[in-house]
Amino acid sequence: MKRTLLMTLATALAAFAADVNGNWKAVAEGPNGSMERTFALKQDGEKLTGETVSSFAGKSEIMDGRIKGDDITFVINVKFQDNEMKLDYKGKVIGKDEIKFTVEAGGNTIEWVAKRQQ
Repeated sequence: MKRTLLMTLATALAAFAADVNGNWKAVAEGPNGSMERTFALKQDGEKLTGETVSSFAGKSEIMDGRIKGDDITFVINVKFQDNEMKLDYKGKVIGKDEIKFTVEAGGNTIEWVAKRQQ
């Protein structure tokens, strides 16, 4: 009985996770000016996969992606000037069409604002 109740509760909580499936375009101000990045997100319950592309760092696969409620996290690996870096994205879904991310890169915190593409 308790197990069934816990499974029902877990399923109900997963249903409250924000829906981030689809394509997103993000803009951030970096040390050298404005930057753009696109995200193609695929959500399966709390699991998040997909890829991201920027003119700065090219294409990266989204790894270790999770979404719980309106909190979203994932990791990407980028290569810049023959150096590989792991970037940890942390974000919050705002409404249905916006995600605000922060990422630490090279000692700087970058704030991205992503908008859902229709």
